Amino acid sequence: MEKDRKEAGKAQRRIQRAKKRQERKQERLRYKEALKKERRYGTDEAIGWEKLDNTAHVFPVIAGEDMTNVYRIFVTLKEEVDREILQKALDIVLFKFDGFNVRLRKGVFWYYFEENGKPAPKVREENTYPCRYIVQNRNRSYLFCVSCYKNRINLEVFHVLTDGMGGINFLKELTYQYLRIAHPGLCAQVGDQLSADTSLNREDSFLKNYKKSHAKGYATKKAYLLKGERLKTGEFGVIHGTMSVKALKEAAHRYGASINEYLVAAYIYSIYVEDLHKATGGRPIRAAVPVNLRPFFHSVTTKNFFVMVSAEFLPEKEEYTFSEALQIISASLRKQITREHLEELFSYNVSNEKNLMARAVPLLFKNLVIRYVYTKSALANTTTVTNIGNICVPEIYQPYIQMFGAFLAMSKGQPLKGTICSYGDKLMFTFSSVLADTSIQRGFFRQMAEDGLEVSIESNGVYYD
Repeated sequence: MEKDRKEAGKAQRRIQRAKKRQERKQERLRYKEALKKERRYGTDEAIGWEKLDNTAHVFPVIAGEDMTNVYRIFVTLKEEVDREILQKALDIVLFKFDGFNVRLRKGVFWYYFEENGKPAPKVREENTYPCRYIVQNRNRSYLFCVSCYKNRINLEVFHVLTDGMGGINFLKELTYQYLRIAHPGLCAQVGDQLSADTSLNREDSFLKNYKKSHAKGYATKKAYLLKGERLKTGEFGVIHGTMSVKALKEAAHRYGASINEYLVAAYIYSIYVEDLHKATGGRPIRAAVPVNLRPFFHSVTTKNFFVMVSAEFLPEKEEYTFSEALQIISASLRKQITREHLEELFSYNVSNEKNLMARAVPLLFKNLVIRYVYTKSALANTTTVTNIGNICVPEIYQPYIQMFGAFLAMSKGQPLKGTICSYGDKLMFTFSSVLADTSIQRGFFRQMAEDGLEVSIESNGVYYD
């Protein structure tokens, strides 16, 4: 009898323990479900934590004071910016964008994003050179900065967060919110919600559109590299050239080229004339050209979704005219910018990430491989030219906005880069550089003038000393 009571007691305790385990499991499930359904600041879901997209994996590994991987997108208003109002606008907008309300964390196998939730970073008046390294613990753990100067609002983004299109998506909403606060009549007309064309999508479009890849499709052979005296440590040179889109289109069409092909070719040709001095043979001048993949794959993601193609020019005869160089460079771009080829490029990268053996390697060792691969691919390009595209805003905000622009920080082997951005009938080509010499920039704008374009040029003053 005593033995039976003991067995019954043990059985009862086992049942109670099982019941408690089940209750704890149900509690965890309820918590997870509540986290998923939590409605925070007008959004439908809380992030909790999130994987990095395929391209983003490289940026935390290679970023530092000398290679920040930060880009700037800015908007120039037709009125002076009030910093306090801009702070209020950022406080409101930030928590509507899960993709910006994150901090970067280091896991055993990969970096990942974790919801931040701290107050928005402080809006500062610009008083230093742009595209500086963003130190998270000095920026409330955020991966972007907002500053202002006179009538300009600057957004600087660590590339791990998103590409230029994702940055524009955020900057436009920040600008709209600022204008609604500064001009209450606007809010009465349009309300205080996000614009209909603003995306909050956080899909990893690389993974969604990935197809099993065969081989890499990008160049790794060394290109001609720009060298020369550099600006003082910490200095950063910026030169903007603004011109008419209509006039630029006419000039490009005379050569049978698109605006993008014309501008990329003019930049490469300027390197050929001003830096290479029309020498033949040797290594090719190769410009990395990021391609926004969203139109090709019907994506609206706010994560990174781009690949690099290369505009290449290898001088093989004694001398080339600009027209000849343009035909060669245009052909090299057109051959690569097809849906099939772009799919091959990013699928190769995704296949490496999905490799089971690679996934099991600790982050410390992955970082060594990533640095090696990045260095090899970086030295395969002379420079980078990125086209943000034409930026459109709702008609009601247009009277307040003068121009948008953008530019890139430096990277390994590339001390000079170009960025294209247009708004309305104005296009801005911006050179960012750490080289003291500006002959390449002058050669570029000289070509514009020879083709009948009127260009308004301004800089951040570094070259005036």
